[in-house]
Amino acid sequence: MMGQAIKTALVSYGMSGKVFHAPLLKANGGFEVVKVMQRSTSTALEVFPDACIVQTFEELLNDAEIELVIVNTPDDLHYKQAKAALEAGKHVVVEKPFVQSVKQGEELIQLAKANNLTLTVFQNRRWDNSFLTVQKVLAENMLGRLVEFEARYNRYRTFVQESWKEERQRGTGILHNLGAHLIDQALLLFGMPQGVSARLLALRDGSDVDDHFDLRLIYAGLSVTLKAGYLVREDTPSYMLHGVKGSYVKYGLDPQEEALKKGMWPDGENWGTDPEELWGWLNSDVNNIHFKGKVETLPGNYGLFYSNLHEVIRKNAKVLVLPSEALNVVRIIEAAMQSNSDHCTVFLKS
Repeated sequence: MMGQAIKTALVSYGMSGKVFHAPLLKANGGFEVVKVMQRSTSTALEVFPDACIVQTFEELLNDAEIELVIVNTPDDLHYKQAKAALEAGKHVVVEKPFVQSVKQGEELIQLAKANNLTLTVFQNRRWDNSFLTVQKVLAENMLGRLVEFEARYNRYRTFVQESWKEERQRGTGILHNLGAHLIDQALLLFGMPQGVSARLLALRDGSDVDDHFDLRLIYAGLSVTLKAGYLVREDTPSYMLHGVKGSYVKYGLDPQEEALKKGMWPDGENWGTDPEELWGWLNSDVNNIHFKGKVETLPGNYGLFYSNLHEVIRKNAKVLVLPSEALNVVRIIEAAMQSNSDHCTVFLKS
């Protein structure tokens, strides 16, 4: 146990609730899930047998015992529900992407600040094993001055799922879904760009939303490309970094999501680790010695998000995912959509 458990409510027990939040909260020990909103089933009781299943959002907000509300509903509900939870005096975790407009995010940040409440966004892929290793490669200057960075998420799914994420409405499509992760990682590494150039496409038969994007972030002296698509059957590198001294190339995705989907418990010494065949390849001059070989992937650990959150709420630690950072992701998404519709580079205000 991590001290006094934080009384927590899950607003949804769909994919994100069941696969990500529930096992991470349960494994942490510093959170007690006391209410879960499920309108048609009560499957959350399999993980939280002492929790109460409720059918309305108001039942969560009216419970004075609840300290933390996790807003993991469809994107168009994030702003409304996060605002109501903050007004009810609750700390709030919002699923990514944070909100659907910069204006909404600015309002929520001010509301949390005014009420001295914690507001953060579940950018769990900051703790992907590949991304942690990329950060180490850069922090230890293994490539010299970086000149090119490319990151991508590949999927192969030819059909259109029955999901709100595939319906033509504001905030759906692959840019908002997978793009929010890649953008967050790029901003964490390089800060806000000078501009954004993007192309969004619907390539699958019958797709009503973008299922492919090619996003360029404009920096002085650095090329940054972020890509994702649902029609990539053959594996490509997830990260390619090129510097004046050499290159680092990494294949494969972090294994935590698939492990969680299979019901595996997020702990143990091998959690989030790669097999050796997926270690990244480094070809560079390191400390004036030419090195060409594999770099062991650091272990990934999504659980660090909730470990930090417990420290923030109970011990006033610094939150690792600032809402202002999540809001910058929204700024980039808005700029990318404008760039695509206007067929131009959108330059950002400083």
